[in-house]
Amino acid sequence: MAEPEHVLAVQCQAGESPRWDLPGGCLYWADIVDPHLYRYSPSTGELKTYPCPVPVTGIGLRHGGGLVLASKTGLHLLAGDFQTCAFVANPEAGKPNVRFNDGMVDRQGRYWAATLNETDFSRPEGSLYRLDPDGLLHTLDTHLNAPNGMGWSPDDKTMYLADSHAQVIYAYDFDAALGGVSNRRVFARVPPEDGMPDGLTVDAEGGVWLGHWGGGHLKRFDPAGRLERKVPLPVSHVTACAFGGPDLETLYITTAWFLLDPAQRQAQPGAGDLYQVRPGVRGLAEPRFLG
Repeated sequence: MAEPEHVLAVQCQAGESPRWDLPGGCLYWADIVDPHLYRYSPSTGELKTYPCPVPVTGIGLRHGGGLVLASKTGLHLLAGDFQTCAFVANPEAGKPNVRFNDGMVDRQGRYWAATLNETDFSRPEGSLYRLDPDGLLHTLDTHLNAPNGMGWSPDDKTMYLADSHAQVIYAYDFDAALGGVSNRRVFARVPPEDGMPDGLTVDAEGGVWLGHWGGGHLKRFDPAGRLERKVPLPVSHVTACAFGGPDLETLYITTAWFLLDPAQRQAQPGAGDLYQVRPGVRGLAEPRFLG
């Protein structure tokens, strides 16, 4: 496997939620601390930055253009002009300090997003939600600590969900037709010295790739949950990853400098930038929300 390469000096405070638009040939991601959206076209080198109208925490591509957003104020639909934003729902509106975190679109065109208590990850106040294209919101799981990245196995039989505070990746049995999850169990554990589990993606072979906040690396777990490889990066806060490129063989990696002290930032000048690596496996095409 090739070594990770530096791609763009974007200096996001907390780059997160990368999503590859295969037909458009571009990568989207968000800075969730300084709310901005990014679109990068590798073929032309063009980078566009958009201020986000809501405090974004996770994104998904929409059918017909635009994005579906998880945010501190609920779920929203962002039009293709990146200015017009429509509120959908906020099931946590009455709970102080509980807000949405990351989210992901499944292959049936539904958007999944989870919540957490942003002031105290030890409190199991997080829930997992599914937003259907018709706008109905469903609660699928509760009593989560700090749910984060999520994804699905290539056969659509397993859903994965990282919990940053619990230091685990959970696996669920997934009913693709009904959009249901059951039998939550630990798929893989992350030792605290390796940092907190953050965003994840699943490759075409069923390998689960996980970013490690504070750990300075990515890991790939095989479908049985065994650690298969570790990919070091030159920054400590490795937040998330997504396969992209015309062949889906490039793994794009977002990073952060949020919460680094001045000495750490000086030692990590690339913190917050975008990286890439060719890991020798292909990814899966990013689905689109049908709402």
